[in-house]
Amino acid sequence: MSSEHPTTRSAALIEHARTVTPGGVNSPVRAFRAVGGTPRFIRSARGPWLTDVDGNHYVDLICSWGPMILGHAHPDVLAAVQESAARGFSFGTPSENEVALATEIVARTPVDQVRLVSSGTEATMSALRLARGATGRSKVVKFAGCYHGHVDALLAAAGSGLATFALPDSAGVPESSAGETIVLPYNDLGAVEAAFAEHGDQIAALITEACPGNMGVVPPQPGFEQGLREITRKHGALLISDEVMTGFRCSASGWYGAEDSASIEPDLITFGKVMGGGFPAAAFGGRADLMAYLAPDGPVYQAGTLSGNPVATAAGLATLQACTPAVYSQLDSVAHTIAEAASSALSKAGVPHVVQWAGSMFSVFFRDEPVLNYADASTQDTAAFGRFFTAMLEHGVHLPPSAYEAWFVSASHDDAAIERITDALPAAAAAAAAER
Repeated sequence: MSSEHPTTRSAALIEHARTVTPGGVNSPVRAFRAVGGTPRFIRSARGPWLTDVDGNHYVDLICSWGPMILGHAHPDVLAAVQESAARGFSFGTPSENEVALATEIVARTPVDQVRLVSSGTEATMSALRLARGATGRSKVVKFAGCYHGHVDALLAAAGSGLATFALPDSAGVPESSAGETIVLPYNDLGAVEAAFAEHGDQIAALITEACPGNMGVVPPQPGFEQGLREITRKHGALLISDEVMTGFRCSASGWYGAEDSASIEPDLITFGKVMGGGFPAAAFGGRADLMAYLAPDGPVYQAGTLSGNPVATAAGLATLQACTPAVYSQLDSVAHTIAEAASSALSKAGVPHVVQWAGSMFSVFFRDEPVLNYADASTQDTAAFGRFFTAMLEHGVHLPPSAYEAWFVSASHDDAAIERITDALPAAAAAAAAER
C-alpha cells in the first residue's frame, strides 16, 4: 500500500456512518474496536485483492468471512448472477435455481433434504425449532466459544464478536431463553456426559460447530465427535452440526468428509457462507423423517420471503460447481504457505504463537500452547495481535480484525498476493514483539 493514498475517505465515512448506524457498522467486528484504527471502506474487489475508497489495495485474508472461496468476482459466478438477475430479482414463488442448489447440497452431504434460508443465524434458529418440535423437549446444549448466530437461546459464551468485546452475554436476551441453554466447555466429554445424566430427558439437541472457528480455529480432539454422537443418541437428543463456516470450505462436503474429520453423521446440519457465493443464502438439512416435521408437511412453522432467492441460489450453485479438486488443492497449498511464513516471522521475532487448522481455514493464536477450548483462547495476547494486525494493514494485507477469528484464503491467491503477505510479515512480527 502506497503512502500516497491516506485513509481520509474511510475516516470520513466511518464518522458519518456513526450518525446513521450504531457504531457505524452493520456487524460489530467491522468497527475495528478490537484492533484500533480506521475501518477500511471497500469499494471493489477482484481475485484476492480489495480496493478501498481511498484507492489503497490489500490482499484479502477475510474473504467475506469465508464465502469467497474462488476469489472475488469470479467469472463463472459473475456470469451466473448476471444471467439470473436479467430474468428477475425475486419472485416469491418456487424457482428452478433453488431446486438445483438444494440438489447439489444433498449430493455432497449426508442430509436427505434441505430447507433454504437467508442467513446462518436463520439456519441455526430454524434447526433448533425443528429439533424441539421433533423431540417435544426444550433444552439445548452448546459449547462456550461456539457461535451459532445471534439467536437468543444460543447467544451465551458465544465467542467471536462477543469474545472480542469481552461480553459474556448480550443485553436483550431474556432469562427464559438463556435458561433453556446449557453451556459446556468444548472438548470436554465428561462435562457432556454429566449434563446429559442430569437433564437428558429434557434436552432436545446438542449443537456444535463442526470444527469451531469463532473462537479461532479449535479442532475437536480425537474421539470427541464420536462421543457426542453416542451420548445424544443414547438420550434421544438430536445432534446438530453447524457447518455455516466449514461447509464446502474444508472439503467438497465441508468438515463432514474432510481428512481430519471423524465424519460422524449428525441428525441436522446447518450451512451458509460458501453455499451462497457471497450472497445472503444459507440452509439447514437432515434426515427425511426429521425434515417432514416442517410446514407445509408438518407442524413446525418456518418461512422466509427471500428464502431460495433466484440470484443468490445461482451464485451459490456456480460457486459449488467451480469448487473442483484442483481448487481445494490450491486452497491447501496457499493456506500452508501463508501460515508457515507467518509462523516463521513470529518465531524469528520471539513472539509466542500456535497455528491451528480446519482444512484450509487456520488461526494464529498469540500464545505458546495449543488451544483446546474458549478458556484457552481467552488467554492469548490480544494486544500483540492488534499490533500485528495494524502493521499488516499498513503494508497492504487485510487480516480479520479480531484475534478470535479464522483466516481465509481463496483459490485466486497467486504469487503476487503471497509476495505481498510475506513482505509484510517481518515488520508485523516485530510490531507484535515490540511491547513484550
